[in-house]
Amino acid sequence: MNDKGTIVSGFASHGSSVANLEQVREKKKKERKRKPKEKQEDGIWTTVNCESTGVADGVGGWRHYGIDPGEFSNFLMRTCERLVSMGRFTPTEPAGLLARSYYELLENKQPILGSSTACVIVLNKETSSIYAANIGDSGFVVVRRGEVVHRSLEQQHYFNTPFQLSLPPPGHSDLVLRDSPESADTSSFGVEDGDVILLATDGVFDNVPDQLLVTEMRKVEGERDPTKIQCVANTIAWMARRLAFDGAFMSPFAQNARENGIDAIGGKPDDITVLLATVAI
Repeated sequence: MNDKGTIVSGFASHGSSVANLEQVREKKKKERKRKPKEKQEDGIWTTVNCESTGVADGVGGWRHYGIDPGEFSNFLMRTCERLVSMGRFTPTEPAGLLARSYYELLENKQPILGSSTACVIVLNKETSSIYAANIGDSGFVVVRRGEVVHRSLEQQHYFNTPFQLSLPPPGHSDLVLRDSPESADTSSFGVEDGDVILLATDGVFDNVPDQLLVTEMRKVEGERDPTKIQCVANTIAWMARRLAFDGAFMSPFAQNARENGIDAIGGKPDDITVLLATVAI
């Protein structure tokens, strides 16, 4: 990609509760009273032209202990954003960016307890390359000419237990999964004009089969209009949400469960975050 290259993007996010669906509707009806917004577990950041971006998914189980899972994931992503804006990162080493953000979280004066998966991608315009780091089951998919050409590797300790960055309460380290940022799966690959990049949390990948993702993503191959890209991002997010609550659908999550000896059917309700982008040279 030359110095005129860029990425055009769209973003969509939905919570896992029925209340959040209602809130989206109410935003379009100002005359109606809004309901309180439920905090989401997902965090996201992106720079201008989406040249660096990331998503993180706070582990929801912390709610049972009175801890907001979104605080951890959002701190992680906000710190990544700040480090990038200050130039305090190496573009070819997104795992290093993720590690620096995580260690800042550990050193924060006010402890931010919790756990999160995370995926960070960085575009190098000079070499037309993407550098990526992924820990856990958030991730990315790249579609070119109607086919998946690159995809992040999901990291699981065992079924439904992804790798995760964590900060447990004092004295409870042995009871909480705690992976190091250095264990993130890293990759780099070339991109071409028109490539479509989807960056998302597992609320998408657990509920939407690849063939449905590709069907939507190919609609914006080579697209430069942000409005059209936003429309497809919204479609993917709403599709993930609908399938998450479909009790008769054989979702990717249910298929994985069956492969692990669990008789399951239906989707998996979860927070859903989608960032969709096209490469434009």
